[in-house]
Amino acid sequence: MNRILVDLIASGKQYLRSKVGAFFTFFFPILLVLLFGAIFTASQSGKVTIPVQNLDDGIPLGPDVVLKLSANLTDALNATDLVTVEVIPANVDLREYMKEHSMTVALHIPKNFTQNILMNHNVTDPNYAMVTLYGDPTQSTFGTANTIVSAVADGMNYGIIRAQPIIVLGPYEQVQESYTFMDYFVPGIVGMTVMTNSLFSMTSICATYKNRNYFKLLATTKLKRHEWLLSHFLLYTILMYGSLVVTFLVGKAAFDMSSSLTPIAFLLIPAGAFLFVSMGMLFGSAVKDPESAVAIANIIGFPMMFLSGSFFPIESFPPFLQAVAQVLPLTYLNEGLRDTMVYGVDANALVSLGVLVVVGLAFALLASRLMSWKEK
Repeated sequence: MNRILVDLIASGKQYLRSKVGAFFTFFFPILLVLLFGAIFTASQSGKVTIPVQNLDDGIPLGPDVVLKLSANLTDALNATDLVTVEVIPANVDLREYMKEHSMTVALHIPKNFTQNILMNHNVTDPNYAMVTLYGDPTQSTFGTANTIVSAVADGMNYGIIRAQPIIVLGPYEQVQESYTFMDYFVPGIVGMTVMTNSLFSMTSICATYKNRNYFKLLATTKLKRHEWLLSHFLLYTILMYGSLVVTFLVGKAAFDMSSSLTPIAFLLIPAGAFLFVSMGMLFGSAVKDPESAVAIANIIGFPMMFLSGSFFPIESFPPFLQAVAQVLPLTYLNEGLRDTMVYGVDANALVSLGVLVVVGLAFALLASRLMSWKEK
């Protein structure tokens, strides 16, 4: 036990002495949380800007009075608290103006808008008061603007014909606690940090020790191989516990998250560390030089980072990528952390924990067969 503790302390000092190691363990996750939190929190609470070119001439009601029902439309848009109406000059070509100002959406109100509303309408010859959205339908802002403008137009239609809707959407019934984007994002960042630190560091260490014959030197000491492996596993577990707590507290303080740290989250961290340490041992023992080990870790680690739901929901992936995600171990670490920290579904989190342990044991057995710690 004393040998494990001595090696743990020495390895920990060596790891933290490296500014790169400390940065990616503690500061990089915090940076991602603050950066993405600022971006997505602003996008969730911000309004959609809809530039409007209003050519409506209206109808004169007196010497100085003109009725413009287009003003009712723009006022109704502003009243939704979802839209900020921006005025486009009436004397410009709308298409060219949008190109020059890189706009993705704009609303065009024609000059006869009020006249068409007040005209007599019949089924055989309807005279629509048509407004047009210009822009790129592939952009999210266009879809949002289209939904809001359609809803406001429907409301005005009911008011004009004095009709009452038959089918209405009643008050919503909340079935679970509301969560923010950051509640889902932070567990993914924690899982990614466990993977990158344990996998990349252990791969590099094993390859370097093998290449420089450090393992042969260690074989001459009283330190056993399993003790060396256990000390490194404990090292990454302790480091990842620290990263989990610091990242969570920063997210909680900065964005008032509703998720919580749970006992199962503290079980998932060592399970994930064990799996990726074992994977790093396998890769580091299978190659001949540290450069190849780092390349293999990058080839495996970076796609896993993006395909395992650390940044983007797996449900939004194409079906074939969702199938790929289901065989990636980081997926189970991310989903397990979210199940217990966000949803409170500990049963699902325990299933993910079991998968991590089983896969970790498989990698550990393979790595133990390749890792040689004997003098020749």
